[in-house]
Amino acid sequence: MSKTVLLFSGQGAQKTGMAKDWVESSATARNLAVQADKTLGYSLSDIMFDGPDEELTKTSNCQPALYLHGLIALALIRERVPNFEPVAAAGLSLGEFTAHAAAGTFSFEDGLRLVARRGAFMEEACNATQGSMAALIGGEEDQVRALAAAADVDVANLNAPGQIVLSGSVAGIDSAIAQAKDFGIRRAIKLNVAGAYHSRLMQSAQEKLAAELSEVSIQSPTLPVVANFTAGLVSDPAEIRRTLENQVTGSVRWTESIRTLIEMGHRNFLELGPGKVIAGLVSKIDKEATVLSVEDLPSLEAAIEALS
Repeated sequence: MSKTVLLFSGQGAQKTGMAKDWVESSATARNLAVQADKTLGYSLSDIMFDGPDEELTKTSNCQPALYLHGLIALALIRERVPNFEPVAAAGLSLGEFTAHAAAGTFSFEDGLRLVARRGAFMEEACNATQGSMAALIGGEEDQVRALAAAADVDVANLNAPGQIVLSGSVAGIDSAIAQAKDFGIRRAIKLNVAGAYHSRLMQSAQEKLAAELSEVSIQSPTLPVVANFTAGLVSDPAEIRRTLENQVTGSVRWTESIRTLIEMGHRNFLELGPGKVIAGLVSKIDKEATVLSVEDLPSLEAAIEALS
């Protein structure tokens, strides 16, 4: 599979047992897991492998867990396919940090510490506010934006055509759900989340993350990386800091991000993360795109065969 773009999972994709079969069968995977546990000062790998689910789904745990899972997957592919050269990278929300680590923007350890703190800051913001989110199915972007304005909530994720997520106060999200049909939206589903991600209620987390980002050594990435906040390529370290910071309260422009990559001539994607969430979104954005999803040993073997 030539000209392959790396895509990394966002929060919600995590599941107990993630990366366990890789770590049990590969010294490379095991070393990365040990390095992660040492960097964080606690056993993230135990939480990934054995849960319990409520511990893994905590924002402060699932973000570093998904980062580690994505980078183990990439390391195993590079080990088995030495001439593999991805042409670009992107990630859904948290996955944007994994994409930057894959592109050498910052070190494995620095990125891991960043996402662990990002998760902790977002968890604190959730606990300090009364927030919620809702998925809107079958609405045009302008209809959804009009509804968001009427309910005084924010547009969190533009995931795929006809699949947009709103985020904000519990009262605002309830109001948006109640009014959705009046705005021509087919269905509005309240999401089971801890708070209002990618909304103004995450402002405190954004400010704390900005302080962390200012301390981290950031290089220009070695391959093109698409930012969620702008849906464009970022290479300047100052702009990378700014886009990663703004993403905490800003919209994840995933549909446009994938279209940016397609306009660059790329239609072969490698999803590194549990589940096939990204593959589903990409297929809605472009029917011609090919997505290989890598989440466990069998899917890793299939991807290696396709890439060799």
